[in-house]
Amino acid sequence: MGPNTPSPDREARFAALYNTAYSDVLRFVRRRAAADSAEDLVHESFLVVWRRMDDVPHDHDSARAWLFGIARNCMLNAQRGDIRRNELNVRITADLAIAGDPAEIESTLRLDLAAAWPHLSASEQEVLSLAIWEDLPSQHAGKVLGISASAYRIRLHRARAALRRLIDTTPHPVIAGERLATEQTI
Repeated sequence: MGPNTPSPDREARFAALYNTAYSDVLRFVRRRAAADSAEDLVHESFLVVWRRMDDVPHDHDSARAWLFGIARNCMLNAQRGDIRRNELNVRITADLAIAGDPAEIESTLRLDLAAAWPHLSASEQEVLSLAIWEDLPSQHAGKVLGISASAYRIRLHRARAALRRLIDTTPHPVIAGERLATEQTI
C-alpha cells in the first residue's frame, strides 16, 4: 500500500501516535521555535509521519524519538527558508542602494525604493523580485509560485501598486549626514 492509501491499520496507528505524542512534540518544538510557528511545525511534522508511516518504529519510545527527529528537521527547513528570505531581502536592498548609475536611475528614486522595500510584505517582495531581478515572464514566474500566469499578473499589479503607495509615503532616509529638505525647513 502506498503512503497516501488509507487503511484501517495505518489510520489507527497514526491516530495512536498522534494522540500519544502530539503534546510532547509540541513542547519540544515550542522550546526551539517561535511560538507563533510551533503548531504549524508540529502539523508539518505529522504530515511527514503520515507519508512515512512505514518507517515509524513500532516501539513507542523509539517512535517518539523518531518523531522528535522529524520535527527537528522541519524546524531546520523552516530556519533555512527564513535565512534565504532574509538574505534575499538584504541582497535586494543592497542592490537598490548601489544599482545603476545616475543616468539610469535617479538617486532619489533609488533612495525611495530602498526605503520602501522593507515595508512590502514578503509575498510582494517575491513577486516583484521575480519580475525585476529575475526578469521572468508571467508564465514562468507563475510556475515558480505554483499559480497561473494570470494570477501572477494580478499579484504583480497589486505589488507594484503597494510599492507606489510606499514610495509616495515613505520619508527619505538621511544619507551621509545630509538632512532632508523638509528637515531643513523645520
